[in-house]
Amino acid sequence: MDIRELTPAQAHARWLAGALLVDVREAHERALGMAAGASGVERVRLEAAPEQHLPSPDSEVLLICQGGTRSLAAARTLVQSGYRNVASVAGGTSAWAAAGLPMARPDMDEDFAERYSRHLRLPEVGLAGQQRLQAARVLVVGAGGLGSPAGVYLAAAGVGSLRLVDDDVVDRSNLQRQILHADERIGMSKVASAAIALSALNPRTRIEAVHERITGDNVERMLEGVDVVVDGADNFPARYLLNDACVHLGKPLVHGAVHRFEGQLAVFDAGRQRGLAPCYRCLFPEPPPPEAAPNCSEAGVLGVLPGVIGLLQATEAIKLLLGIGQPLAGRLLHFDALAMGFRETRLVPDPDCAVCAPGREFTGYIDYQRFCAGG
Repeated sequence: MDIRELTPAQAHARWLAGALLVDVREAHERALGMAAGASGVERVRLEAAPEQHLPSPDSEVLLICQGGTRSLAAARTLVQSGYRNVASVAGGTSAWAAAGLPMARPDMDEDFAERYSRHLRLPEVGLAGQQRLQAARVLVVGAGGLGSPAGVYLAAAGVGSLRLVDDDVVDRSNLQRQILHADERIGMSKVASAAIALSALNPRTRIEAVHERITGDNVERMLEGVDVVVDGADNFPARYLLNDACVHLGKPLVHGAVHRFEGQLAVFDAGRQRGLAPCYRCLFPEPPPPEAAPNCSEAGVLGVLPGVIGLLQATEAIKLLLGIGQPLAGRLLHFDALAMGFRETRLVPDPDCAVCAPGREFTGYIDYQRFCAGG
């Protein structure tokens, strides 16, 4: 069956004369730009019920897609359905734009469209998902080895607001793995240094730099208004405190930890899924004694290892914000850099957990700093 094809210039002239121009691409594709004057109807919807989207079968209808293939196929279907005046735009939207014909881009500025164009092409993200990221607020605790890569990818992805919390300053030994910092910023607070790097990467992301240590007195203030918490802390008091606060306030917690050549990752979402998803204390009911948990300065760590775990934390945080995929809730992912291997451990909620057991009342925050020190 021969279908009439028009050049973009011919199609534009017919549109000016009153023809109906219909873009049959998916919504996430149209978000990147459409031929001005076109209406958007996905091909599958148009073919299934053309009478809902088109005038009478005698009306002139011009179909356009990205390169001309889908619109040509849709035109054949319409002709078979009784539409007698249908044409396809040869070369599609790409040829239309190349010809210098007017384009329209819905609900976004040029910077937004260019910066996030690869996200906008993903049907799982698209314009609605990118706008959701832009409206999101994420708390990243720790601007060091884990917080650095997590912060970089969250800012690059377009998360609208990042609250960074760390009370440390940049040291030369940090530069081996904490990629947010630079030699010229040694001695600067880590959150201030991180804010410089992240703002340079994406000025659209608002960076809230908080030069404080997480404590029972301020933890709820730190979690106020955030959608997801990324745990990049390097100490057990902060990890346990964040877990308890996230359960109490109903926030998903993306946990990460590294040691020498190994790392681990999990999502703890017991605050929103009591009895269904575990919390950190279901896995580790009590912090270990200090001598059993040496930090990076004592045990050492392969410089690239926090990068691997941190970017996986960012991945999980983005999935949670978008509501896509399968988060690591109820699963602990182990990474062995020397063997270049991953293994997964299934986690179940502890029905007697001191924090997240169903019906368990919140009794306040423990002074984990003192507890872990044996005080």
